[in-house]
Amino acid sequence: MTAPLIQFVDVTKSFGTLNVLKGLNLSIFKGETLAVIGKSGTGKSVLLKHIIGLIQPDSGKILIEGHPLHRLPIEKIKSFQKQLSYMFQENALFDFLNIYDNIALPLAENSNFPKAQIKDKVFTRMNQMGLIDIEDKFPAQLSGGMRKRVALARALVTDPTIVLFDEPTTGLDPVRKKNVHLMIQEYQEKLGFTAVIVSHDIPEIFNVAQRIAMLDEGIIMFEGTKKGILESHSNILNAFVRGENF
Repeated sequence: MTAPLIQFVDVTKSFGTLNVLKGLNLSIFKGETLAVIGKSGTGKSVLLKHIIGLIQPDSGKILIEGHPLHRLPIEKIKSFQKQLSYMFQENALFDFLNIYDNIALPLAENSNFPKAQIKDKVFTRMNQMGLIDIEDKFPAQLSGGMRKRVALARALVTDPTIVLFDEPTTGLDPVRKKNVHLMIQEYQEKLGFTAVIVSHDIPEIFNVAQRIAMLDEGIIMFEGTKKGILESHSNILNAFVRGENF
């Protein structure tokens, strides 16, 4: 297997007296879809925020292609962050912006893009997502499933190489959850970006991700394939997959 694109090495993080990450080790490989599962409050979103740089580890290190992130020159860090995109749990669409402006926002914030190029990129993603003739509508006028598609279009409009999904199916019914999973899978395969998905959708997420990591009590207690999960003898992992308390 090739070297990891992103690697957590003995990462710890506490907030006051709350120890969230307790020596976490995790590898994320280029071009894969990795699902991070685990109980609520175990630090899955904290893990994502370390990747995008919103949170710094108390100890341990995060490696980018083998290089410690904190030792990289600021230009390299900025270059890495430009490759990242983030799809928030609650979509994070702005109600006061129409759909076009919501999707265009990451590009509009970068003055290097002329308006014509922004328009071309936005409508390319809208067409890909089946978001036809809604550019002048506002988020409140759309269904939950449509808002998810808008959020995904915005996440992909910058042509990222890494996309982080924080509970992308929250609040959706089973049919729309399946549609969002299929949508993520389709565009990951089509565009080849690296995807990290924090999810509670067990076992559905196993059909989307090539690899799964389970976070429990501040550490990764399983990292492997769907086949590895099904063959695991871990009582904790098996109980979680069955939806039982542990």
